[in-house]
Amino acid sequence: MSRTEVNRFGEMDVFVRVVDMGGFSAAARTLRMTPSAVSKLMARLETRLGTRLLSRSTRTLQLTPEGTAFYESSLRILADLEEAERGAGAAEQPAGRIRLNTSASYGTHILTPLLPEFLALYPAISLNVVQTDAIVDLYAERTDVAVRAGPLKNSSLMARKLGTTRMMIVASPAYLARHGTPASAVELEAHNRLDFCYRRTVEGWPLKEGNKLVTVPVAGNLQASDGEALRQMAVAGVGITRLAAFTVRDDLAAGRLVPVLEQQNPGDLEDFHAVFSGQGGYLPARVRVLLDFLAEGGRVG
Repeated sequence: MSRTEVNRFGEMDVFVRVVDMGGFSAAARTLRMTPSAVSKLMARLETRLGTRLLSRSTRTLQLTPEGTAFYESSLRILADLEEAERGAGAAEQPAGRIRLNTSASYGTHILTPLLPEFLALYPAISLNVVQTDAIVDLYAERTDVAVRAGPLKNSSLMARKLGTTRMMIVASPAYLARHGTPASAVELEAHNRLDFCYRRTVEGWPLKEGNKLVTVPVAGNLQASDGEALRQMAVAGVGITRLAAFTVRDDLAAGRLVPVLEQQNPGDLEDFHAVFSGQGGYLPARVRVLLDFLAEGGRVG
Protein backbone atom coordinates (compact mmCIF):
# COMPACT_ATOMS: atom_id res chain seq x y z
CA MET A 1 0.00 0.00 0.00
CA SER A 2 1.49 3.36 -0.99
CA ARG A 3 1.75 6.25 1.41
CA THR A 4 -0.83 8.21 -0.54
CA GLU A 5 -3.39 5.45 0.12
CA VAL A 6 -2.88 5.53 3.89
CA ASN A 7 -4.49 8.21 6.04
CA ARG A 8 -1.67 8.31 8.56
CA PHE A 9 -3.09 11.29 10.46
CA GLY A 10 -6.37 9.40 10.76
CA GLU A 11 -4.60 6.30 12.06
CA MET A 12 -2.72 8.38 14.63
CA ASP A 13 -5.93 10.04 15.75
CA VAL A 14 -7.69 6.71 16.27
CA PHE A 15 -4.65 5.23 18.05
CA VAL A 16 -4.39 8.19 20.43
CA ARG A 17 -8.13 8.00 21.11
CA VAL A 18 -7.87 4.29 21.94
CA VAL A 19 -5.04 4.94 24.40
CA ASP A 20 -6.74 7.95 25.99
CA MET A 21 -10.10 6.19 26.34
CA GLY A 22 -8.57 2.94 27.53
CA GLY A 23 -10.13 0.63 24.97
CA PHE A 24 -11.60 0.05 21.53
CA SER A 25 -15.26 0.32 22.52
CA ALA A 26 -14.90 3.65 24.34
CA ALA A 27 -12.81 5.09 21.50
CA ALA A 28 -15.31 3.82 18.94
CA ARG A 29 -18.16 5.67 20.66
CA THR A 30 -16.32 8.99 20.55
CA LEU A 31 -15.27 8.44 16.94
CA ARG A 32 -18.70 7.19 15.82
CA MET A 33 -17.16 3.96 14.59
CA THR A 34 -17.81 0.34 15.47
CA PRO A 35 -15.40 -1.39 17.89
CA SER A 36 -14.66 -3.90 15.14
CA ALA A 37 -13.63 -1.12 12.74
CA VAL A 38 -11.35 0.41 15.37
CA SER A 39 -9.78 -2.97 16.13
CA LYS A 40 -9.14 -3.68 12.45
CA LEU A 41 -7.64 -0.23 11.93
CA MET A 42 -5.25 -0.79 14.87
CA ALA A 43 -4.28 -4.19 13.47
CA ARG A 44 -3.52 -2.63 10.07
CA LEU A 45 -1.47 0.09 11.73
CA GLU A 46 0.62 -2.44 13.66
CA THR A 47 1.10 -4.52 10.50
CA ARG A 48 2.21 -1.47 8.52
CA LEU A 49 4.64 -0.40 11.24
CA GLY A 50 5.87 -3.94 11.77
CA THR A 51 5.58 -3.80 15.55
CA ARG A 52 3.05 -4.31 18.32
CA LEU A 53 1.82 -1.04 19.84
CA LEU A 54 -0.71 -2.39 22.33
CA SER A 55 -0.61 -5.35 24.64
CA ARG A 56 -4.16 -6.64 24.82
CA SER A 57 -5.76 -8.53 27.69
CA THR A 58 -9.34 -9.31 28.58
CA ARG A 59 -9.64 -6.20 30.75
CA THR A 60 -7.01 -3.65 29.86
CA LEU A 61 -4.85 -2.28 27.09
CA GLN A 62 -1.21 -1.57 27.87
CA LEU A 63 1.22 0.34 25.69
CA THR A 64 4.31 -1.55 24.64
CA PRO A 65 7.62 0.40 24.68
CA GLU A 66 7.19 0.91 20.93
CA GLY A 67 3.58 1.96 21.51
CA THR A 68 4.62 4.51 24.11
CA ALA A 69 7.12 6.08 21.70
CA PHE A 70 4.55 6.13 18.88
CA TYR A 71 1.90 7.60 21.21
CA GLU A 72 4.19 10.45 22.28
CA SER A 73 5.12 11.19 18.67
CA SER A 74 1.48 11.02 17.59
CA LEU A 75 0.45 13.50 20.27
CA ARG A 76 3.08 15.97 19.08
CA ILE A 77 2.22 15.53 15.41
CA LEU A 78 -1.54 15.81 15.89
CA ALA A 79 -1.19 18.85 18.14
CA ASP A 80 1.17 20.41 15.59
CA LEU A 81 -1.39 19.81 12.85
CA GLU A 82 -4.15 21.31 14.98
CA GLU A 83 -2.08 24.38 15.76
CA ALA A 84 -1.11 24.80 12.11
CA GLU A 85 -4.77 24.79 11.12
CA ARG A 86 -5.73 27.24 13.86
CA GLY A 87 -2.70 29.37 13.08
CA ALA A 88 -3.96 29.87 9.53
CA GLY A 89 -6.33 32.38 11.10
CA ALA A 90 -4.98 35.72 12.28
CA ALA A 91 -6.32 35.48 15.82
CA GLU A 92 -5.12 32.06 16.91
CA GLN A 93 -5.86 31.35 20.57
CA PRO A 94 -4.46 28.55 22.73
CA ALA A 95 -7.17 25.93 23.05
CA GLY A 96 -7.80 22.42 24.25
CA ARG A 97 -7.59 20.44 27.46
CA ILE A 98 -4.59 20.54 29.81
CA ARG A 99 -4.03 17.68 32.24
CA LEU A 100 -2.31 19.24 35.26
CA ASN A 101 -1.01 17.21 38.19
CA THR A 102 0.12 19.10 41.28
CA SER A 103 1.18 18.45 44.83
CA ALA A 104 -1.66 19.05 47.28
CA SER A 105 0.13 21.90 49.05
CA TYR A 106 0.95 23.79 45.86
CA GLY A 107 -2.54 23.16 44.53
CA THR A 108 -4.23 24.44 47.69
CA HIS A 109 -2.12 27.46 48.52
CA ILE A 110 -0.88 28.74 45.15
CA LEU A 111 -2.59 27.15 42.15
CA THR A 112 -6.28 27.21 43.11
CA PRO A 113 -6.42 30.99 43.77
CA LEU A 114 -4.85 31.59 40.34
CA LEU A 115 -7.08 29.35 38.23
CA PRO A 116 -10.00 31.78 37.76
CA GLU A 117 -7.64 34.35 36.24
CA PHE A 118 -6.01 31.79 33.94
CA LEU A 119 -9.35 30.46 32.70
CA ALA A 120 -10.60 34.00 32.11
CA LEU A 121 -7.48 34.79 30.06
CA TYR A 122 -7.81 31.61 27.97
CA PRO A 123 -11.50 30.72 27.64
CA ALA A 124 -10.79 28.09 24.98
CA ILE A 125 -8.66 26.06 27.42
CA SER A 126 -10.11 23.53 29.85
CA LEU A 127 -8.22 22.11 32.82
CA ASN A 128 -8.19 18.66 34.33
CA VAL A 129 -6.47 19.12 37.73
CA VAL A 130 -5.33 16.24 39.94
CA GLN A 131 -3.87 16.94 43.40
CA THR A 132 -1.52 14.29 44.75
CA ASP A 133 1.99 14.14 46.18
CA ALA A 134 2.57 10.74 44.61
CA ILE A 135 5.14 10.57 41.82
CA VAL A 136 3.39 10.27 38.47
CA ASP A 137 4.49 8.99 35.09
CA LEU A 138 3.55 11.81 32.74
CA TYR A 139 3.23 9.47 29.78
CA ALA A 140 1.31 6.71 31.53
CA GLU A 141 -1.06 9.17 33.23
CA ARG A 142 -1.48 11.31 30.07
CA THR A 143 -0.31 14.33 32.06
CA ASP A 144 0.76 17.55 30.34
CA VAL A 145 2.31 19.31 33.34
CA ALA A 146 3.19 18.12 36.86
CA VAL A 147 4.19 20.49 39.67
CA ARG A 148 6.57 18.78 42.08
CA ALA A 149 8.91 19.58 44.95
CA GLY A 150 12.44 18.32 45.41
CA PRO A 151 15.46 17.70 43.18
CA LEU A 152 14.87 16.74 39.58
CA LYS A 153 15.79 13.26 38.50
CA ASN A 154 17.56 12.60 35.24
CA SER A 155 14.91 11.89 32.64
CA SER A 156 13.68 12.86 29.21
CA LEU A 157 11.42 15.49 30.79
CA MET A 158 11.84 19.26 30.80
CA ALA A 159 11.20 21.61 33.73
CA ARG A 160 10.50 25.24 34.60
CA LYS A 161 11.58 26.29 38.08
CA LEU A 162 8.77 27.84 40.10
CA GLY A 163 10.85 28.92 43.06
CA THR A 164 12.33 27.72 46.31
CA THR A 165 10.90 27.41 49.80
CA ARG A 166 12.48 26.88 53.19
CA MET A 167 11.35 24.10 55.48
CA MET A 168 10.23 24.55 59.08
CA ILE A 169 8.96 22.57 62.06
CA VAL A 170 5.57 23.71 63.38
CA ALA A 171 2.95 22.76 65.94
CA SER A 172 -0.28 24.20 67.30
CA PRO A 173 -0.26 26.22 70.54
CA ALA A 174 -2.76 23.72 71.98
CA TYR A 175 -0.43 20.77 71.33
CA LEU A 176 2.54 22.55 72.89
CA ALA A 177 0.44 23.57 75.89
CA ARG A 178 -0.37 19.91 76.52
CA HIS A 179 3.03 18.38 75.79
CA GLY A 180 5.56 21.19 76.26
CA THR A 181 7.79 22.94 73.74
CA PRO A 182 10.94 21.00 72.77
CA ALA A 183 14.16 22.98 73.14
CA SER A 184 16.56 20.47 71.57
CA ALA A 185 16.74 17.55 69.16
CA VAL A 186 16.70 15.13 72.09
CA GLU A 187 13.52 16.68 73.51
CA LEU A 188 11.92 16.65 70.05
CA GLU A 189 12.30 12.88 69.92
CA ALA A 190 9.85 12.59 72.82
CA HIS A 191 7.08 14.23 70.77
CA ASN A 192 4.55 12.91 68.27
CA ARG A 193 6.24 13.66 64.95
CA LEU A 194 3.92 13.57 61.94
CA ASP A 195 5.45 12.79 58.56
CA PHE A 196 4.84 11.62 55.01
CA CYS A 197 4.06 7.98 54.29
CA TYR A 198 6.40 7.81 51.31
CA ARG A 199 10.18 8.04 50.99
CA ARG A 200 11.52 11.59 50.87
CA THR A 201 14.77 12.88 49.41
CA VAL A 202 16.02 13.55 52.95
CA GLU A 203 14.89 11.11 55.60
CA GLY A 204 14.34 12.60 59.06
CA TRP A 205 14.37 16.22 60.22
CA PRO A 206 17.76 18.01 60.15
CA LEU A 207 18.61 20.39 63.00
CA LYS A 208 21.67 22.43 63.95
CA GLU A 209 23.30 21.61 67.26
CA GLY A 210 26.34 23.78 67.78
CA ASN A 211 28.60 23.22 64.79
CA LYS A 212 26.98 19.91 63.92
CA LEU A 213 23.98 18.92 61.86
CA VAL A 214 21.90 16.19 63.46
CA THR A 215 18.94 14.33 62.02
CA VAL A 216 15.93 13.53 64.16
CA PRO A 217 14.17 10.35 62.99
CA VAL A 218 10.47 10.72 62.41
CA ALA A 219 8.16 8.57 64.49
CA GLY A 220 4.54 9.32 65.24
CA ASN A 221 1.06 7.90 65.27
CA LEU A 222 0.08 9.43 61.94
CA GLN A 223 1.54 9.50 58.45
CA ALA A 224 -0.09 11.12 55.44
CA SER A 225 0.31 11.05 51.69
CA ASP A 226 0.44 14.83 51.27
CA GLY A 227 1.59 17.94 53.06
CA GLU A 228 -1.86 19.50 53.21
CA ALA A 229 -3.16 16.62 55.33
CA LEU A 230 -0.17 16.97 57.67
CA ARG A 231 -0.81 20.71 57.98
CA GLN A 232 -4.43 20.13 58.93
CA MET A 233 -3.46 17.50 61.51
CA ALA A 234 -0.90 19.86 63.04
CA VAL A 235 -3.50 22.64 63.25
CA ALA A 236 -5.84 20.16 64.96
CA GLY A 237 -3.19 19.53 67.62
CA VAL A 238 -2.36 15.94 66.70
CA GLY A 239 1.40 16.46 66.70
CA ILE A 240 4.44 18.31 65.36
CA THR A 241 5.29 18.31 61.66
CA ARG A 242 7.83 19.75 59.22
CA LEU A 243 6.51 21.47 56.11
CA ALA A 244 7.33 23.99 53.40
CA ALA A 245 7.13 27.51 54.80
CA PHE A 246 4.69 28.82 52.19
CA THR A 247 2.10 26.20 53.19
CA VAL A 248 1.95 27.35 56.83
CA ARG A 249 2.38 31.11 56.31
CA ASP A 250 -1.29 31.92 56.88
CA ASP A 251 -1.51 29.58 59.89
CA LEU A 252 1.51 31.26 61.49
CA ALA A 253 0.04 34.72 60.90
CA ALA A 254 -3.30 33.64 62.41
CA GLY A 255 -1.69 31.91 65.39
CA ARG A 256 -3.02 28.48 64.47
CA LEU A 257 0.57 27.20 64.27
CA VAL A 258 3.85 28.39 65.77
CA PRO A 259 7.47 27.64 64.80
CA VAL A 260 9.32 24.99 66.79
CA LEU A 261 13.13 24.95 67.21
CA GLU A 262 13.42 27.75 64.65
CA GLN A 263 16.79 28.81 66.07
CA GLN A 264 18.13 25.39 65.12
CA ASN A 265 16.60 25.37 61.65
CA PRO A 266 19.48 24.56 59.24
CA GLY A 267 17.83 26.60 56.49
CA ASP A 268 17.58 23.77 53.98
CA LEU A 269 15.59 24.63 50.87
CA GLU A 270 13.25 22.73 48.58
CA ASP A 271 12.82 23.56 44.90
CA PHE A 272 9.52 23.48 43.04
CA HIS A 273 9.33 22.76 39.31
CA ALA A 274 6.70 22.47 36.63
CA VAL A 275 7.71 19.30 34.80
CA PHE A 276 6.60 18.57 31.25
CA SER A 277 7.48 16.66 28.11
CA GLY A 278 9.00 19.10 25.67
CA GLN A 279 12.02 17.58 24.02
CA GLY A 280 12.66 18.42 20.42
CA GLY A 281 11.50 22.00 20.91
CA TYR A 282 7.82 21.20 20.49
CA LEU A 283 5.32 22.48 23.02
CA PRO A 284 1.58 22.96 22.40
CA ALA A 285 0.43 26.55 22.78
CA ARG A 286 -1.99 25.65 25.58
CA VAL A 287 0.84 24.09 27.62
CA ARG A 288 3.21 26.94 26.85
CA VAL A 289 0.83 29.62 28.12
CA LEU A 290 0.18 27.65 31.31
CA LEU A 291 3.90 27.29 32.00
CA ASP A 292 4.43 31.01 31.39
CA PHE A 293 1.49 31.84 33.66
CA LEU A 294 2.79 29.67 36.50
CA ALA A 295 6.35 30.99 36.11
CA GLU A 296 5.05 34.54 36.50
CA GLY A 297 2.20 34.28 38.99
CA GLY A 298 2.54 30.85 40.55
CA ARG A 299 5.96 31.12 42.09
CA VAL A 300 6.88 29.60 45.42
CA GLY A 301 8.73 31.79 47.87
